Amino acid sequence: MKSKEDIDLQISKLEEKYKNSGQDLSSYLDGLLYQRYLTYWDYIHLDTLLSLQIPRTHFPDEEIFIMYHQITELYFKLILHEQKQLVDDKTQEVAFFIEKANRINSYYRVLISSFSIMINGMEREQFLQYRMALLPASGFQSAQYRMIELYATPLENLVHHTERDTYSSETKIEELYEHIYWKKGATDKETGEKTLTLKQFEYRYTPRLVRIAKQVQGKTIYSKYLQLPKADRENPLLINALKELDINANVNWPLMHMGSAYRYLAKDKQEIDATGGTNWKQYLPPSFQKVIFFPEIYSKDELNNWGKQWVDHIFNPEKA
Repeated sequence: MKSKEDIDLQISKLEEKYKNSGQDLSSYLDGLLYQRYLTYWDYIHLDTLLSLQIPRTHFPDEEIFIMYHQITELYFKLILHEQKQLVDDKTQEVAFFIEKANRINSYYRVLISSFSIMINGMEREQFLQYRMALLPASGFQSAQYRMIELYATPLENLVHHTERDTYSSETKIEELYEHIYWKKGATDKETGEKTLTLKQFEYRYTPRLVRIAKQVQGKTIYSKYLQLPKADRENPLLINALKELDINANVNWPLMHMGSAYRYLAKDKQEIDATGGTNWKQYLPPSFQKVIFFPEIYSKDELNNWGKQWVDHIFNPEKA
């Protein structure tokens, strides 16, 4: 227990704090006197959290599907939490850069290792039935994942690789956004028209995503990296952290989704469409998309062989 002198000192510091902000300490002490003790379940809103799983069918495994995606979105929020600190940082201290990149990688490692829940943790027969009640919703519609990409690298690096050389940092954000790579993955395979999944997503999130792209222009993680002194840019700890981030986000994470898609949607030589109508065989493979957040830190061979792990995993599993 603290002595009276220690308590008097703390009260004095509190008086100074509230005085400086034009507040009355006595009123705050009254509030402290009346408020309830904090509990764990109130602090994290546990009852609300556990009430957010609302299946649309009677299949038990649908609840697994819902919970895993909710957990994924929380990890995306953790990644964005670290990215925003890097984007807003004005110190340009390499140690801070490395720490944040390592935190992001720790979140990705959990996501990647946990994806076995999606690949092996549900009955295929149940999935193929309850998924029909989810149309046209799709994981494609994760706005937070798109935000992660926007915070990581300039928008011109997210243009579809077949058009990437056509545009530059001088191109207007709105035009770059229209040619972003993932839009090609949500077109009707027969007509070439946008799927309802993409139309819904654009209507809900395009203004926000374009606004974010403008806000972070010149301040993305890649931009901040390029602004570091040469010695810091060559720091092996930073290079390794950024390479791991790139591989985690643009190879390993899509690779996990490919494994899941092949388990549930491509069995016995019968290909099944994704719930959102996305062209998953063209949209998901990292070697097809060649999305690279930090292109300058790689050799030409590394860039040319980007995503080769997917080819080995699918066609030569003994080499993967």
